[in-house]
Amino acid sequence: MKSLLLVALLCGSAAAQNSEPLLNSFSRRGNTFTQQGGEALYRTICQACHMEGGQGANSGAGFFPDLRRNPRLAAGAYPAVVVLNGLHGMPPFGHQLDDQQVADVVNYVRTNFSNAYPDAVTPQSVAALRGQRK
Repeated sequence: MKSLLLVALLCGSAAAQNSEPLLNSFSRRGNTFTQQGGEALYRTICQACHMEGGQGANSGAGFFPDLRRNPRLAAGAYPAVVVLNGLHGMPPFGHQLDDQQVADVVNYVRTNFSNAYPDAVTPQSVAALRGQRK
């Protein structure tokens, strides 16, 4: 629940106003996301900060990188490690997502928002990255 509050604070009023879907997305067995598929995960976890079209934001609440045509996404390991461990103001989600979910959301971002990186991140590659730092 602390991570959810941190996400809402980091993402400003947009996340706070739309936090009900986030609250409903946690399973009762713990603070894990239950959505499957990259688009559903992006809409639930990432969209409040990175925006619906992936354009990100730079506001008083913080800086949220633009994911459109983003060359940092070229190496699939980079966004996977960022999702797992967090970076700067972005909280880590590795404890709330399984390897398949991380791979799915990373692959979604890498193949949408005018990105066309053809090599897919696999759950096995995510498992190997767990615990590694950026």
